[in-house]
Amino acid sequence: MKSLKKFLIGLGILGILSPLGLLASGTAWGEWEKDTFLKLLGFVPKGLQKFSNIWGAPFSDYTVPGTVNYLGYIISAFVGMFLVISITWLVGKILTKKNKNK
Repeated sequence: MKSLKKFLIGLGILGILSPLGLLASGTAWGEWEKDTFLKLLGFVPKGLQKFSNIWGAPFSDYTVPGTVNYLGYIISAFVGMFLVISITWLVGKILTKKNKNK
């Protein structure tokens, strides 16, 4: 339990520090839109063209309506961490339940 507490404190610190990305110039690696691919590669990959309009990010560009820029980064970080931890926990529960039934 002590290591879980340290883990969660560490994640909390990383979430609070997430707005430091605002200090960097350019864009984050891999977070490119179609126009960025066009500039970097000279073309947009067919799969990206085909599927880019299917999914929209819940907090596009890490902004949360009604908040200042840095707060959107922090909220996005904590929502993302919550989702990843919750899904990982749920999958773990399902897999351990299957193993107990064998």
